[in-house]
Amino acid sequence: MQASKRKVYDAIVVGSGATGGWAAKVLTERGLTVLVLEAGRQLDEKKDFREHTWPYELKYRGLVGGAKYAPRQPIQSRCYAANEYGSHLFVDDIDNPYTTPEDKPFWWIRGRHVGGRSITWGRQSYRMSDYDFKAASRDGYGEDWPISYADLEPYYNQVEDFVGISGSYENLPQLPDSKFLPAMKLTCGEHLLKKGVESKWKDRKVIIGRAAILTQPHQGRAACHWCGHCDRGCSTHSYYSSPGSTLPAAAKTGRMTLKPNSVVREIIVDTNTGKAKGVRVVNQITKQERDEYAKVVVLCASTLESTRILMNSKSRIHPNGFGNSSGVLGQYLMDHMYSISAGGVVEQLFGSEYDFSDGRANGIYVPRFRNITDKHKDFIRGYGMQGGVRVSTSFFKGRQIPGFGADFKKMVREAKSEVTWGLGAWCEMLPDKNNKVTIDPNKVDKWGIPVLHIDCKHGENEKAMAKDALATILEMADAAKFKVQYTSSTPAPPGFCIHEVGTARMGSDAKTSVLNKWNQTWDAKNVFVTDGACYASVGCQNPTLTMMAITARACDYIADQFKRGDL
Repeated sequence: MQASKRKVYDAIVVGSGATGGWAAKVLTERGLTVLVLEAGRQLDEKKDFREHTWPYELKYRGLVGGAKYAPRQPIQSRCYAANEYGSHLFVDDIDNPYTTPEDKPFWWIRGRHVGGRSITWGRQSYRMSDYDFKAASRDGYGEDWPISYADLEPYYNQVEDFVGISGSYENLPQLPDSKFLPAMKLTCGEHLLKKGVESKWKDRKVIIGRAAILTQPHQGRAACHWCGHCDRGCSTHSYYSSPGSTLPAAAKTGRMTLKPNSVVREIIVDTNTGKAKGVRVVNQITKQERDEYAKVVVLCASTLESTRILMNSKSRIHPNGFGNSSGVLGQYLMDHMYSISAGGVVEQLFGSEYDFSDGRANGIYVPRFRNITDKHKDFIRGYGMQGGVRVSTSFFKGRQIPGFGADFKKMVREAKSEVTWGLGAWCEMLPDKNNKVTIDPNKVDKWGIPVLHIDCKHGENEKAMAKDALATILEMADAAKFKVQYTSSTPAPPGFCIHEVGTARMGSDAKTSVLNKWNQTWDAKNVFVTDGACYASVGCQNPTLTMMAITARACDYIADQFKRGDL
């Protein structure tokens, strides 16, 4: 096609998930024409969302999971949500391979469809603070973010106004309050834990989780009706997902074009300027290649996919990958250390009446308290805790009781309810340049695109933190007089918390970072990366809310610069 006749958008947004949706919304509402490219298919909510599907409607009654059920998903099937209800919302591991050292597993959980992991995410939404953005200045490790909490606060507000975050106001400096919808209620057992913990330790709090789930109608979306199966999709759009909120807002402007089944291979470089002039795309179904053109490229493909695109975008001007003049691209991969946990029963509540609390798709949160006012002798940074205390359902009890027929039904109906508790720690992982991704020269995916080699492990600081976290959980359970029935002291491999960040980090120095404070590559001013790849450190908070706020801020800057003709 002749250059004069080809379509040139103002901006291409790669990815349609939590950050891609926000990029599309902000840019189109600021007047830009935007092409959103999604590697996967367009979902059909009537078929693909199964939050109201009964077990008897499934072939295996929802009782079968894991790799035996899904042999093409040996990694994805490890996730609790990649089961008979929701395995179709996760990638095919055979078509989408990656490699790791044999002794360093990394469990990369992914979704390829319009909406990405915003369809299945856990919805926990916590602001970061300057305890996170400026952590290096506090403890001397690593580098500060090039932005502060004050820089991001107005964009947290903007995102929360639109998304809707339910929670309680606590006035904690390490966990700034959001603009909240009414909070969900704690269960009886959670009140017992709160009383036991807060009466013994002044620096520890047990609060309701902060969740991107509506507790009242908001922005034209219905309040949650507590079906309790958010990981299977939400046909009422009562939790935040990009197809349920930001993408329709962008479409309403008339300036968004959405193209599913568009696997981005690389950025196309203008050899005269070194800037991007578009992206090269492989059709997911036909495998045919095409080029899409734009004046600005915004990568929101997810942390590792965005970095993979940059690494595969080699040219004479960018010989080591796009934006990699520093050599830092791919380094400083982080995820939260996960699976340090304990649980059991609350004996004093045995036989409690079923209270429907299993439908509350939220839990409790214990904000970070380590290394806030004191200095721990064994580790820097800290961890938060998530969990809950609930009355078990009849379905849950039915899975535990042997038998069948009328006698079995009678036992299930008449069995006295147990109240179970569980708490787990989300431990901060320090940025380490040895935790990195590179392109594997010997392997490609189904579309012929070179795949990532992921080399990542937990460090000594994380291990010391995990030891303290488990001890803390147990002493808190003791304070509440909860019975402990299990503990887990072995962390899951990195990646499994599904909070992977880093590898194209922001910074104040072009020699030690990939992006500047506006998420703009130092090497080309018309390419931006606004998903988790930009993180300089991970904190202990779930990252999606911060990713969305960062995207809103970067896209405001893009729109301003675009109108001035500076991109």
